[in-house]
Amino acid sequence: MCGILAVLGCADNSQAKRSRIIELSRRLRHRGPDWSGLHCFEDCYVAHERLAIVDPISGDQPLYNGDKTIVVTVNGEIYNHKALRETLKSHQFHTGSDCEVIAHLYEEHGEEFVDMLDGMFAFVLLDTRDKSYIAVRDAIGVNPLYIGWGVDGSVWFASEMKALIDDCEQFMCFPPGHIYSSKQGGLRRWYNPPWFSELVPSTPYDPLVVRDTFEKAVIKRLMTDVPFGVLLSGGLDSSLVASVALRHLEKSEAAQWGSKLHTFCIGLKGSPDLKAGREVADYLGTRHHELHFTVQDGIDAIEEVIYHVETYDVTTIRASTPMFLMSRKVKSLGVKMVLSGEGSDEIFGGYLYFHKAPNKKEFHEETCRKIKALHQYDCLRANKSTSAWGVEARVPFLDKEFINVAMSIDPEWKMIRPDLGRIEKWVLRNAFDDEKNPYLPKHILYRQKEQFSDGVGYSWIDGLKDHANKHVSDTMLMNASFVFPDNTPMTKEGYYYRTIFEKFFPKSAARATVPGGPSVACSTAKAVEWDAAWSQNLDPSGRAALGVHVAAYEEEDKAEEIPRPGKVQKLAEKTAGVV
Repeated sequence: MCGILAVLGCADNSQAKRSRIIELSRRLRHRGPDWSGLHCFEDCYVAHERLAIVDPISGDQPLYNGDKTIVVTVNGEIYNHKALRETLKSHQFHTGSDCEVIAHLYEEHGEEFVDMLDGMFAFVLLDTRDKSYIAVRDAIGVNPLYIGWGVDGSVWFASEMKALIDDCEQFMCFPPGHIYSSKQGGLRRWYNPPWFSELVPSTPYDPLVVRDTFEKAVIKRLMTDVPFGVLLSGGLDSSLVASVALRHLEKSEAAQWGSKLHTFCIGLKGSPDLKAGREVADYLGTRHHELHFTVQDGIDAIEEVIYHVETYDVTTIRASTPMFLMSRKVKSLGVKMVLSGEGSDEIFGGYLYFHKAPNKKEFHEETCRKIKALHQYDCLRANKSTSAWGVEARVPFLDKEFINVAMSIDPEWKMIRPDLGRIEKWVLRNAFDDEKNPYLPKHILYRQKEQFSDGVGYSWIDGLKDHANKHVSDTMLMNASFVFPDNTPMTKEGYYYRTIFEKFFPKSAARATVPGGPSVACSTAKAVEWDAAWSQNLDPSGRAALGVHVAAYEEEDKAEEIPRPGKVQKLAEKTAGVV
């Protein structure tokens, strides 16, 4: 994962300004510790901090077209770059970098080439022939990007807002699936898939299509020239990623770190994820690395996590902290790239509150809302928690083609139907339920959803709440609306995170980049309406889905529809025969 910074149209192009750009770019160096680059053209500056994954020898940035009139700084991976190069045979390439193709595609097609790219990316391209420029962010917002404006009329772009906050009068999160064009003036959406309208689809469910598309999504993300691994919590999503990756590596001669696929898991001692992760690793035969942390380790890291992840959202900080700690260990073992399982719950309605979806229309609309907001939550967490230590996270479930396939399925198939033996994400579980050549053991394939911040150990969240209670008084919370009138924290934990965030990012533009509103078990505000009881229990933990989670609070005993421990195997057997 790299860091990019571009400043276009500065009133000042002195040596002092160049030094300032270098200083600001240095704030992003954790994202790309391998090399730094800066291109200056009149009043425009294009900077790059590189994490070398593909072509580590010659792929330093900024990158150029054949005659170097087009300059591009990219944070991303273009998985179809070889196929795209085949369409550009008249062009002269300087490196083996997958991102160099962007400059040549622009030269060939102008601004309308973006939808040809298959990957995760945020980039700024400067055309020195007419001093025009574009900035682009990938379809879902896997890679972060911010846009800002200086008082001198300059326009700024950066991977993280810490590079903008001191020099921009205003800034905001660059919306995913958009392009900013200096020629056309302002932002426009380049990503326009069928599901974006939120109309209910009607395509019948085909498990083999789901399986095939996902396998392709995983395999293309194994494009690397450096050691890699898989973040394996032992839940459905990360386990499928590991299983598919391992199958491909065993069939191919793909270069890898040693003779086995390396997997990583973190948790408090005795946590659900550690146990399940070990079980899956043993089944698959991976080289498994089990990392432990204590509640105090996590609490001690909170300030650093908030600085790097740039949010005060409660659920994001809860989940980012163990991922941040794990990424440090991963990097210390020499790994630069990991595969991770983000995105599946949004696409398939895997969060436990989806049990309460009243009908398929509302179910589908909620999945659409969740995918559109991913860049503010799970994508933000996965990207910045890992890039804080110079590690790149790739997310196969957020592959463009896989999303198109999964979101075209009639949502009736995704609905949680205990009467038919369908638990959450049944369409995905069933697609990989292969009796002859199993991808996973049945009880793992049908393991109930465990949010990352819960799965690392339930006492993690309880410990955070206790810590916040010691630092935030009742009076402080009572007056929160006066201290923080915008996006007012509703809990002591939220108040505690907000005070830390404000210390690092005191501008109003910074706090406006963080979403707000009521949520239960990671729902959107709209879905809170599905159950009247939820409005009294607004907590992003999966355990807050009362009556759904098998390890929820005591009120859950009233529930009728959930698979209890000991019944999971029966449910797996019952579900296996349902198509």
